[in-house]
Amino acid sequence: MSTTLANPARMIRLGAPHLIRSDKELAAYSKALFELTAKSAPTAYEDEAIALLTLLIDQYESQHHVVPDAEPAEVLRFLLDQNGLTQRDIANELGSETTVSLILSGRRQLTRDHIQRLSRRFHVPPSVFFSEI
Repeated sequence: MSTTLANPARMIRLGAPHLIRSDKELAAYSKALFELTAKSAPTAYEDEAIALLTLLIDQYESQHHVVPDAEPAEVLRFLLDQNGLTQRDIANELGSETTVSLILSGRRQLTRDHIQRLSRRFHVPPSVFFSEI
């Protein structure tokens, strides 16, 4: 066994990522993941961190935030409706009213940047915008 993994409990005690146990931790891990994925050229270590954080976030969300599968445009429409917003209200997050219209009509896909901004705006995990249909 490598010396790095010789004492995993010590690594966690020193701050290594661990299983997420609360929405507060989820928010912190999500923020860290967004910061890493925003880098234009992540290092190999950052790529490993992205993979690890993604696994930890996915594991927590699949147990605590079960969301039925829906197309991203349907999710966005639902969030707009639930918050009493119009397409114009989220134009800044998506770039323009035209872009909002194209996304809602299914003629354009959400980008990583769009998802990040919408997740912040609506306080939802990014995974709600990924369809497995």
